[in-house]
Amino acid sequence: MVEVRSSNVVLAFAIAVGLLLAYFLRGPLILIYVSIIFAVVFTPIVDKIAHARIGKWSPGKGLSILILIVTVLLALSLFLALASPPIVNDAQGLSSDLPNRVRGLQERVSRLPLGDKIAPKLNVGSLESYLGAFIENIFKFFKGVAGGVTALITLIILTAYFILDGRRAFNWAMSLVPQRSRGRLRETMIRAERRVQRWLGGQLLLMLILATASCVTFGLLGIRYFYALAVFGGLANFVPILGPIATVVLASLVAAIDSWWKVLGVLVFYAVYQQLENSFLTPRIMKSTVDLPAVTVVIALLVGGELAGLLGAIVAVPTAALIATVANEYLVQPDVKSDAEADSLAQISTR
Repeated sequence: MVEVRSSNVVLAFAIAVGLLLAYFLRGPLILIYVSIIFAVVFTPIVDKIAHARIGKWSPGKGLSILILIVTVLLALSLFLALASPPIVNDAQGLSSDLPNRVRGLQERVSRLPLGDKIAPKLNVGSLESYLGAFIENIFKFFKGVAGGVTALITLIILTAYFILDGRRAFNWAMSLVPQRSRGRLRETMIRAERRVQRWLGGQLLLMLILATASCVTFGLLGIRYFYALAVFGGLANFVPILGPIATVVLASLVAAIDSWWKVLGVLVFYAVYQQLENSFLTPRIMKSTVDLPAVTVVIALLVGGELAGLLGAIVAVPTAALIATVANEYLVQPDVKSDAEADSLAQISTR
């Protein structure tokens, strides 16, 4: 009896030390975990590139990863090169014409109820102070982004490594599991992998819906470069929270070139769309792709963002799919399969 209690104390101590180390190393551990999720999600794309043939030649996995990264970077660079110059030129024109626009805004506001009290506060000096504070915050944001470049590069390298050598790492991890449980766990993780990979399709659909809705709305409002803003909004929607905020700011600045009413139209559109996406589109699309209840998707996004910030919000839904698959296998259906059945299922899944 004493022996058992001693072993329990040692086990509890080891778990406590492990949790403490995990807390202090949470930054690198989150980065490793997110890179594993990204590797699982993007492996099918890399495999399709690797199996593409030009005559008798086909790229290997390493070259396929490089092709994918270069393609994404070239597409982003081309988009910025085409869309940025005209927007910057018009923004400079807006800056030079700002006093006249402010006077016009004051006249319109003064005609509204209680406008005579609000209009005097709308002057160039106050707007310049707000603009200065806004620009200062923008610089702070980009300083933070610059500091995160190293983490981004590390994330890309780790993701590429897990795509290249993920199967070997997976087999090594499985070798640490007792033989009698190995087959069942392997088959469960393969099913979880397929479920997680379907998340990317749902995310791309959400990005396409936002890009289409933005294009139609901005086009009807008569906002300049509405097509470029729509593409930017769709791409930025991949990043929760920061993506929509960046899109609203950029679209509002472009709309302000023409009129303040267009700015109001942009703000109303995004306020309505974000409510629609968060409460209706995201839960239902993710339910159909990763087979998760709507409430689970919402809770996953909230918890992921709270625990791990931006990266946690990005991988919240695929993580929930992974946890749901494991929980369904070992908690909802706790009956242990025979070794032969588990091994046969694993062999079928890997074919």
